[in-house]
Amino acid sequence: MDALDAKLLLLLTDAPRLGVLECARRLGVARGTVQARLDRLTEQGVLDGFPPRVDLAGIGYGLTAFAVIEIAQGSRVEVAAGLAAIGQVCEAHATTGQGDLFVRMVARDHEDLQDTIDQIVALPGVQRTSTSLALTTPIPPRVRPLLERVAYEDDTKSR
Repeated sequence: MDALDAKLLLLLTDAPRLGVLECARRLGVARGTVQARLDRLTEQGVLDGFPPRVDLAGIGYGLTAFAVIEIAQGSRVEVAAGLAAIGQVCEAHATTGQGDLFVRMVARDHEDLQDTIDQIVALPGVQRTSTSLALTTPIPPRVRPLLERVAYEDDTKSR
């Protein structure tokens, strides 16, 4: 990834519906250059699509919670598959330290959250969970600062 790749991704982060021609115009490069870079970034798995960002509270899932899950040794794949089958589980990460999996989940209300936790605890291989509610999200998921760092890294090095 170079500065132009990062600038292209920044542009698409801000305006994901821009066409290739408009991206080329704004970046001051040829349309073919933009298309080739998008193809390469997609092929490398850096860019994996343009899904809309959906406000979960706006579709009725205003509660966010995080769970640290301890699992039986050797059951990570099965537990992950079980978690993937629970719609309210938005993401899960295998971790080091306390617990084995770190899970972000959403719910409509406290009762829905309890139902989700009950589904998780019932999964074969889950030994213990510890759940915390998110009160606010002062920093939502983001990639902009990282892309800016790559895009403008050469500028700061030359100073």
